[in-house]
Amino acid sequence: MLKATSTPDSLRITLRVLARLLDYPNEQLRPQIGPLLQALAEDRVLGRERLAELQALGRQLAQQDLYALQERYVDTFDRGRQTSLHLFEHVHGDSRERGPALLDLAQTYERAGLILDAAELPDHLGVVLEFASTQPAALAREFLGEMTHILNALFTALLQRRSPYASVIAAVLEAAGEKAQAVPLAEEPDMDAVWAEPEAFGGCSTQGQSRPTVQSVRKTRSQSSQGVSP
Repeated sequence: MLKATSTPDSLRITLRVLARLLDYPNEQLRPQIGPLLQALAEDRVLGRERLAELQALGRQLAQQDLYALQERYVDTFDRGRQTSLHLFEHVHGDSRERGPALLDLAQTYERAGLILDAAELPDHLGVVLEFASTQPAALAREFLGEMTHILNALFTALLQRRSPYASVIAAVLEAAGEKAQAVPLAEEPDMDAVWAEPEAFGGCSTQGQSRPTVQSVRKTRSQSSQGVSP
């Protein structure tokens, strides 16, 4: 994830809790669920209905069989473009436009004084939320607001699968001052066809768009902070 050197604003707790809830479920996450949900309630950014949905997800993460939770997580987020947590997958797919978009986003983080952990790509929603948590509230909401159409598409896909993780995406939209709503989805590409595309020297997939959706956030005044979990 990101290591911050600036002091997060009032959205810090909520955005970082939501990022944590999107992590791969493991033994380290389980004992954190209670404090995370309590922090969400105390931060008072989200409405009562949304908090109730997140508490239901939290109970599952804390109590259900860990292997079943991990299998569900992989099946949900790693086996289809519509539910990918990598936001540029929804915009560029595997096209050559994704590389420059990722580089631009990573440079946005660097200009804000943040160092990206090589374990994750910069367009992963968890990383995006951690970055947003280091920005003043207005900038954080503006930054996340630029992704509304992607987040609503992800929300819709998760809703169609009846995934409890849809509540996390709805909470991200709510924290950004946006409304979670179902939208028409593009047809999921045939995975066999995707993997059958040429590899080296054959060019990238022609799918995707020519411009990155998430634009750079202007640099704000330097602030000092630590990347602490709520």
